[in-house]
Amino acid sequence: MRQIFLSMIKAENIHKSFDHLEVLKGINLQVKKGEIISIVGASGAGKSTLLHILGTIDSPDQGNVWIDDVQIKSMGEKKLAEFRNGNIGFVFQFHHLLPEFTALENVCIPAFIRKTPRKKAEDRAKYLLDYLKMSDRLDHKPSELSGGEQQRVAVARALINEPAVILADEPSGNLDSVSANDLHRLFFDLREKFDQTLIIVTHNQQLADMADRKLTIKDGVILNGKHQENNI
Repeated sequence: MRQIFLSMIKAENIHKSFDHLEVLKGINLQVKKGEIISIVGASGAGKSTLLHILGTIDSPDQGNVWIDDVQIKSMGEKKLAEFRNGNIGFVFQFHHLLPEFTALENVCIPAFIRKTPRKKAEDRAKYLLDYLKMSDRLDHKPSELSGGEQQRVAVARALINEPAVILADEPSGNLDSVSANDLHRLFFDLREKFDQTLIIVTHNQQLADMADRKLTIKDGVILNGKHQENNI
């Protein structure tokens, strides 16, 4: 079993409602550095809502989130946007690549937002795309890439600023079975290569069972945090 060290994410008593519907009802969660967590549950259980709160895209009605010992609610809007850009990488089911830009340009965008010098950003993007076996697709636009290739570009984009954590929301939900299996194994490769911490919301039980811990959300609370014994 992989040894896991410092706390990377801590969520305490997270509540969230939309209109009169209470979606999250007191979530408590702690994720260690280098840990891979999967979150499962029925549609509408609050999985994506929790992920968006952990990723600072949304705010809880009640409760606190810390990322790498930084309390999120202590930051103003501008500081929070800067923190999110530099510390959190996102991978979504639909890749959200900009169609008018090449793979290389798409990967570089978060670095350019962070005002990283162009050469430094492009060098890291090329390194990541090469690691992800996409070095022969640098100048291809999203429409010229397969679904699996587009998702690898999205993963490289998530890694460009060397984030503390990657949050993935149904990352293989739009892929064929072969591409999905490749992506699942890639997440574990990223952990080994970059000591990456990942939280993955998924309906794919194979991927969920590969994680260090599988959390189930039901009726707005976490039912368990089962440690897995069949890690890759």
